[in-house]
Amino acid sequence: MSTPVPAPVLAIDIGGTKLAAAVVEPGGRAVAYERVPTPADLDAEGLWRTLASVLDKVVAEAGAPGLGGVGVGCGGPMTWPAAEVSPLNIPGWRAFPLRERLRGRYPGLPVRVHNDAVCVAVGEHWRGAGRGRGNVLGMVVSTGVGGGLVLDGRLIDGASGNAGHIGHVVVDPEGPPCKCGGRGCLEAIARGPGLVAWAQEQGWRPGQPVTGVDLATDARRGHPVAAAAMRRAGRALGIAIASATHLCDLEVAAIGGGLSQAGALLFDPLEEALRTHARMHYARQVSVVPAALGQMSGLIGAAALVIAGDRYWNAD
Repeated sequence: MSTPVPAPVLAIDIGGTKLAAAVVEPGGRAVAYERVPTPADLDAEGLWRTLASVLDKVVAEAGAPGLGGVGVGCGGPMTWPAAEVSPLNIPGWRAFPLRERLRGRYPGLPVRVHNDAVCVAVGEHWRGAGRGRGNVLGMVVSTGVGGGLVLDGRLIDGASGNAGHIGHVVVDPEGPPCKCGGRGCLEAIARGPGLVAWAQEQGWRPGQPVTGVDLATDARRGHPVAAAAMRRAGRALGIAIASATHLCDLEVAAIGGGLSQAGALLFDPLEEALRTHARMHYARQVSVVPAALGQMSGLIGAAALVIAGDRYWNAD
């Protein structure tokens, strides 16, 4: 159990799409923010230099305050809490000693690293859609699909720091292969690049360099294949959340990440599948909502690992 820190915190969010950082006040307000696309073609040291540049900029923008610590959400897998990271969607980092490097850069400060989706769960419980609720699932649906669990008001880490990783719940045993080596995982079906690939196989913009944003835009315009892809993702999410709710007795599931911005295109089929499969009385009480903190959820949650460590950090 750690002591909360009453000072601004440097928060970092590392994913396959972006490298972002903010300086966050003890009350949860970000006073400075920087973001760059995650470079696809750099080696480990090139990625580290890119991240370091973002960190220098955001601290300078905030007026170089005295920091109380560093909180990080990073795509997995990773060793935890040592945080040697090997994000599936950042091939340049394999067993990269992220926590050790940050400790060297910010000597004397607590450095706490957790999965990026865990940080979304923490952020939404602390200052977002799950505030005031005890039992919250936070999710990221973007380049990958991940999750984190707060139960009875405290973050649940699990044996290896991976509790709540809903992206690898199997929703279709006959479904597509997943990067984890399994088949039919939620991530294999609902991750943005997977959806795009599926839609292109079905005849939507074949061979074009398109993204999940393009897919959602065309679905909104009524393109049948694009709309079917969004329904496919929503259905898979609904099935997975129904299973998680039966297991964990959830009150709120808050969904962040780029694909969550598709709105009703995603949430309507999600709700339909959830209500079809969540049949026990207690499971029907769960509320599924977009992350109230939007794209800042992970950063606010990363900061809370330090600011509110008594609830959200159990490792040292």
